[in-house]
Amino acid sequence: MAQVKIEPSWQKLLAEEFEKPYFNQLTAFVREQYMSHVVYPPAAQIFRAFNSCPADRLKVVIIGQDPYHNEGQANGLCFSVAPGTPFPPSLQNILKEVCDDTGAPMPATGELDRWAEQGVLMLNAVLTVQAHQPASHAGHGWEQFTDAVVRVIAQQKSQVVYMLWGSYAQRKAAVVDASRNCILTAPHPSPLSAYRGFFGCRHFSRANEYLVATGQQPIVW
Repeated sequence: MAQVKIEPSWQKLLAEEFEKPYFNQLTAFVREQYMSHVVYPPAAQIFRAFNSCPADRLKVVIIGQDPYHNEGQANGLCFSVAPGTPFPPSLQNILKEVCDDTGAPMPATGELDRWAEQGVLMLNAVLTVQAHQPASHAGHGWEQFTDAVVRVIAQQKSQVVYMLWGSYAQRKAAVVDASRNCILTAPHPSPLSAYRGFFGCRHFSRANEYLVATGQQPIVW
């Protein structure tokens, strides 16, 4: 993991975090896991959320929990899947809401790089997972690291849209100043909760309304 390149603007913001003892322990744990188990996403994609969305272009933050744990799904961006992969249920519901909210057609692929390239940080709270073992890498330091990421964003940037789906994501962003940013909350898009208020939340059009109102380019969802 120590050899994974992180985009320079994030490297600068997070340099102190990478030197902390917990991060060294996390690095050792993750390296051992990749050597002894099948782990997702591929090692080169662990920090892809950062590499795909430089900090100086950040407009929107979406927070997930941990990567997809089945073969060929996780690609380093929360909720996103590799091209040609069937849409997992939560992603299917997210894209349905995009279509209903904005009128955009259902995309052919569930790879969300097009969002990242426009300034959407798609951050899982835990960045790795053992195959077929959801949450298997929880509690080993990733949460502390991604808490620090959210805290740094909150300290360094304003006029950011936070799209927080479910109580887990909402707790993660408790440090964000609502008076300086746009915080959009809704139930999680999973089939268990999407019909309790995720559908119809209109987060995608509301995010763009805020971006335009603050002089920023809207996202082409």
